[in-house]
Amino acid sequence: MITVILDQLRRRRGRALALAAGILVAATSFTLLTATVSTSQATTVGTVRKNARSAYDVLVRPPDSQTDVERRSGRVAPNFLSGTFGGITTDQYRSIRGMAGVDVAAPVANIGYLMVASTVTVDVSRFLDSDASRQILRISPTLTSGLDSYRTSDEYVYLTRSPLTSGTESEGLFESDTLETGAADKSTTRYRIKGKYDVCFYFNSDKTAQTEFNTDLPLKPNIIAEDRSDRSPFDPDLSSRMNCQSGRDKATIDVPVSYPVLLSAIDPEAEDHLVGLGGTIVSGRMLTERDKPWKVSSAKSIHGQHDSYIPALLSDSPLTSGTLDATVEQLDVGNPAELPSKLGNPAADNFVRSLPGTTVGRTRVDLSEGYRKALSENSFDTGSYWTVGPVTYRRTADGDLAAQPQPAQKAGLWIPDSSLQPFPGVPEENHQGTQYRKVTSHGATDCIGRGFCENADYGRLPNPFVRLVGRYDTAELTGFSPLSDTPLETYQAPQVTGADSATRAALHGKPLRPDRNLGGYVSPPPTMLTTMDSITALTKSRRVPDLQDKAPVSAIRIRVAGVTGVDTASRARVNAVAGKIRAAYPRLQVDVTVGSSPALQTVALGGSARVTERWVAKGVALRILRAVDTKSAVLSVLVLVVCALFLGQAALASVRSRRTEIGTLRCLGWSGGEVIRLVLGELAVIGLAAGAAGAVLAYVLGRAVGQPDAGAKSLLVLPVALVLATAAGLIPAWLATRLGPMEAVRPPVTAVRRARPVRSVAGLAVLNLLRVRGRTLLGAAGLALGVAAFTVLLALTLAFRGEVAGSLLGSAVVAQAREADYLSVALSLLLGAAGAIDVLVISQRERAADLAVLRATGWTDRELARLTLYEGVGLALLGGLSGAVTGLAGVLVLGRGVLHGHLFMVAGAALLATLAATALVVAALAVPIRALSRIAPAHLLAAD
Repeated sequence: MITVILDQLRRRRGRALALAAGILVAATSFTLLTATVSTSQATTVGTVRKNARSAYDVLVRPPDSQTDVERRSGRVAPNFLSGTFGGITTDQYRSIRGMAGVDVAAPVANIGYLMVASTVTVDVSRFLDSDASRQILRISPTLTSGLDSYRTSDEYVYLTRSPLTSGTESEGLFESDTLETGAADKSTTRYRIKGKYDVCFYFNSDKTAQTEFNTDLPLKPNIIAEDRSDRSPFDPDLSSRMNCQSGRDKATIDVPVSYPVLLSAIDPEAEDHLVGLGGTIVSGRMLTERDKPWKVSSAKSIHGQHDSYIPALLSDSPLTSGTLDATVEQLDVGNPAELPSKLGNPAADNFVRSLPGTTVGRTRVDLSEGYRKALSENSFDTGSYWTVGPVTYRRTADGDLAAQPQPAQKAGLWIPDSSLQPFPGVPEENHQGTQYRKVTSHGATDCIGRGFCENADYGRLPNPFVRLVGRYDTAELTGFSPLSDTPLETYQAPQVTGADSATRAALHGKPLRPDRNLGGYVSPPPTMLTTMDSITALTKSRRVPDLQDKAPVSAIRIRVAGVTGVDTASRARVNAVAGKIRAAYPRLQVDVTVGSSPALQTVALGGSARVTERWVAKGVALRILRAVDTKSAVLSVLVLVVCALFLGQAALASVRSRRTEIGTLRCLGWSGGEVIRLVLGELAVIGLAAGAAGAVLAYVLGRAVGQPDAGAKSLLVLPVALVLATAAGLIPAWLATRLGPMEAVRPPVTAVRRARPVRSVAGLAVLNLLRVRGRTLLGAAGLALGVAAFTVLLALTLAFRGEVAGSLLGSAVVAQAREADYLSVALSLLLGAAGAIDVLVISQRERAADLAVLRATGWTDRELARLTLYEGVGLALLGGLSGAVTGLAGVLVLGRGVLHGHLFMVAGAALLATLAATALVVAALAVPIRALSRIAPAHLLAAD
């Protein structure tokens, strides 16, 4: 039998080589393609697992803190913490911290926004009049912050070449350090102190000519505060200041500014374990569990009795942004000698504001400079603080989100009940800017320095002072993968950027950062951190009790012990902890954040502004792993089917071409088993030879495309080729045994029916395809399979991207998976086209005698070529179109929604694949057509 097999292969070298080439291509392609799919899967899984672990695994929030948008989208808003002030009790926090499986439970208790007063210095020296003995400059600033600009109060500097001195009267009741000698005026003489005018007091501290206690004291510089209870805290005149300086060529203006500083309580040890807070200290020291509130004796108290303090860390970097652009004017002051008299009386405010001016230039200063000045302070007052609510959203017609504006802030928010005096230096953004959050004020008790409270504040505590123990830099925080970043609002503001060109232009290409507007869209994160033990000293010092008294914790971030990623064991541990929390406290909102990834969300902000921010899509990593497993399995199966059917098609075509030979062997007495062994033996020998050559080719190609382990994977080509060749020959070999001796020697055509006239070459081509239907269907089947596989693979690729897209981790995975996707699609189409070409070539050889008869009857080479091309085109179109329809139908069967949004794209791509396959078939037929044209009719008829 072996001798017969080898003899058959030598006698039909061309057919054997063609079949060997097919096996070589199929085996090599299958090995490389499956290796590429496996490598792509491993790379994707590795990317997911590497980036699946974020700062924390479980997020616990107060009841009803999850918004409708979060609930429906399965995402967590990036600014979730800024609108949450209490809701979880300290007992609940301690219970959760002690649960089995919890490695770190880091609480955050937002207390409220303190207002830290400071100044921004504007140097106006270059705008001075070098010849003037006394002069006043005015700046008219405009604050630009985020998407808006705000007009701020005018600020002034008075520069005199005369010295400014200090002086007191009435045992210190009247005192000043801006006294200047000037020409006396009878109407202003009574306001002098020791014969000099106070050139700054009246403009800065006596705008109403009233005193808070309505005393009969003369209107001179005094320590009794001015009564401004009838003025609005939004009145820009209250922030307008006169800077009085002595000199010739140097003048600066200190613009008063206030910064909202969010004070929050944390557990220092847990925070250090969670994000490495201890490594961010740039001065002083880290908070510790030993830091608790303390009281000082009356001898050390700044109020003369008993003051209490709480420890705190302060951020070294400003978390709010803004720029002051100011127009500088030189005022026409008239007679310079009269300026001390005009500035040193209660009419100073009206006098200065009425002066005409000449613009002499513009200047700019960054608002962050004032915050850096505030860093030099070591203690801060907690007399009043403010809390804000969350942002509410609505869905727009195009599916994006729109932030819902809130009513404007009321002036009463900035007037403490204990004093009824307007808060000084309210940031302009609060009354001029758009409000997206509800702002609530929390006034302190009126018992500071006494150590106890009575009357209306009985049972409460005096408000404490904040004493800084150190400063920290958020830029030094432990880094986490940007692909799995969960909100770290304790330290970082959300990343918000312009979503369209107009918004990006309005932002000057920069992100939208928090401003000083408490009701603004992007709120500043906590800037000042204290300990959990300090919460009571703060919340109990408010005049009106609220939720923070009973449940001060705003959120708990949990890292689960033993979690390494999104593997089965890690997911089980995280889910177990989350389940325990839900069971113990059903009303708390518990979100599993392990495996999450930022997802870009577009939000409309008033007017036409549109921004993009990073929400957190939960469970992204798990969805990616499931999707990539499904896609890889389908790709591998489809590649195997394409390769196996390609070889089966080639083997069946080879057997059909040997019908006469097989019939002769059956006539000579060969049994069915012997015929099967002959066919399978030939295929096995060809498979071994093709596999050996394919192993070398696979190694070279694997190294060329950077395939890892190319040597080991190339060794798989030999057994794959042998198995594929043998498996592909089973059905053809069995069909060969079904042929009777006389049936096998008859031509494989349909029986003659009613004769029809043929009027064209195209008509004859169609008739030839119909006469040999088995051959036609066989040739079309391979091409149909290739196009169908192409359609299914493309749909699966798009569906995979749709499943994992929408997050940064998903986008990264999609980018890595493209190579395997495209290679799978291309090779499946090429193998299908190659199968059709193989059948057509063998068919042309089988019908060589027919072509010779046509040439003998007068057909030209051109007409024979057209006939062959028409048959090829018809066969290719039949297979391609049927494959496109079959592929689309198969996709619909695979699952609903796979083609959602991609129907026209996939259908169009399937048609293009049909045209491409047709072009390949036509191009490949050029070789056998030219070969047949060189053979004489007598030769072909003699061979038949």
